[in-house]
Amino acid sequence: MRHDSAVCVRCRTDLEKTTGRSLGAALACALATFLLLVPVNVLPLLRIDIFNIHSQNVTAVGIADLWSRGWFLLAGLSALFIVIVPFLRFGLLSAVLGALRLGRRPSWLGTAFRWSLWLDPWAMLDVYLLAGCIGYYRLINIDQAHVSIELGGTCFIAAAFLTMLSRASLDARAVWRSIGGETRLRPGEPALGCTTCDLVQPLSREGQPCPRCGAKLRVRKLDAVAWTAALLIAALVLIFPANLYPMNISNHLGQQSRYTIMTGVQILFKSGLWPLGVLIFCTSVLTPAAKIFALGWCVLSVWRGSRRHLVTKTKVLRVVAEMGRWSKTDPFAIVFFVPLVHFGALGSESAGWGATAFMMMTFLTMVASVTFDPRLMWDVAGRPVAGGGREAQ
Repeated sequence: MRHDSAVCVRCRTDLEKTTGRSLGAALACALATFLLLVPVNVLPLLRIDIFNIHSQNVTAVGIADLWSRGWFLLAGLSALFIVIVPFLRFGLLSAVLGALRLGRRPSWLGTAFRWSLWLDPWAMLDVYLLAGCIGYYRLINIDQAHVSIELGGTCFIAAAFLTMLSRASLDARAVWRSIGGETRLRPGEPALGCTTCDLVQPLSREGQPCPRCGAKLRVRKLDAVAWTAALLIAALVLIFPANLYPMNISNHLGQQSRYTIMTGVQILFKSGLWPLGVLIFCTSVLTPAAKIFALGWCVLSVWRGSRRHLVTKTKVLRVVAEMGRWSKTDPFAIVFFVPLVHFGALGSESAGWGATAFMMMTFLTMVASVTFDPRLMWDVAGRPVAGGGREAQ
């Protein structure tokens, strides 16, 4: 079973892969990440020296600085995604895998593992690392500036890579099978599946907690299309101030400059930093717009009862759901960059209203990915087309 895989017969998506998966490796990565989160948040990440003046950034201090300046939403969501959720995610994951490693099966195991999986997309230490790389790339191209990676920065790089390794090495289905076995149904008995742990249960248990993970069993998510459509409309409204208002405001020798996403990208291209410009354009402009379009396409598909391109829609939905979290790179770069460039009259950085609008817009698109139920698109797959025949999928 170490090199097996299971594929969905409908959408041809991988359901399970055992290659490269190890509960022991996942436990080691999760526990190491959890322990490294302490120095990551309280020790300096980078130090910059310019004209005999030095400055350094600490994640917790940078978030507190944004909060003290009145950027409550930007600071609050950054603290949630960078500090709070990673602690919860890897603390729960370490506890679950550690208990299984010791051969224990406490009653809270299923609930704890369910929450660790739900929190996984929202634990964005790896996204913050990309934002830190952008900040570092900007700083090393400043004349007369000397930039050094501090102890907290070394721990930060290690923790971010361990985050990705723990995700890659974790076999969630193997964990669920260790927590509780599968259910046997009578032949022909109507059934439903838990969307969290995939446990198959009799249809009569709808609305009750899953006996393995504790999630409420539903045939379909309640009001999924309405909730997703409302969230997408709100995100679409916010996309305009997110791109028109400045993301950050620079003060250099008494002169103030405001930078929107596109002006920042243009400056990077003019400065010869085109790889960084392409990266920011893709994560901050292309990805959010593509996610809104893709989710909107799927919502319209359900409303119209279309059976066309169902496999493509399902695959696109999975891709944009994963890519959506990387859209927060630009506002996280502000959290990383603002406390570091703090040289008084020589120069300083501040957040702009565009950063708050952008953070809210990407947050709403991520929630929309959670509220949407892809199964609604496939509900029409078995219905015949009016006039006979079937539409292509």
